[in-house]
Amino acid sequence: MGLNHINLVIKEVDQAVSLFANHLGFNLITNRNGKMAVLESSYQFVLVIWGQELNRKDKIPEYPENFHIGFYQEDENAVREIYNRLKEVEGLKLDSEPKKIRNTLGFYFYFEKLMIEISVNPFKENIA
Repeated sequence: MGLNHINLVIKEVDQAVSLFANHLGFNLITNRNGKMAVLESSYQFVLVIWGQELNRKDKIPEYPENFHIGFYQEDENAVREIYNRLKEVEGLKLDSEPKKIRNTLGFYFYFEKLMIEISVNPFKENIA
């Protein structure tokens, strides 16, 4: 059995689509009037972006403390390249430059209140 999708509640669906499609390697399958979108990664993983508006709420959704999603990269250079691209994206909050976290190199950033991790897979021995 494999995990095939996740549903993330976001206030600004179109901005989330832009982030995931333009910077994190997802392809847009459908965007339903900026209220809900479905994207797919090259790993056959589906990401559903559910607009908070559909929950009849207008504030930015809260996530539990330390909840986050993560994207493993092949090597440290890939982590740095993504960091350099993301620091130019308006509306993102980057915690710090890439640094050692656990047994790898990575960084965290926030889209709205969703924490996202970019790092080298810590279970591989590919950190310098």
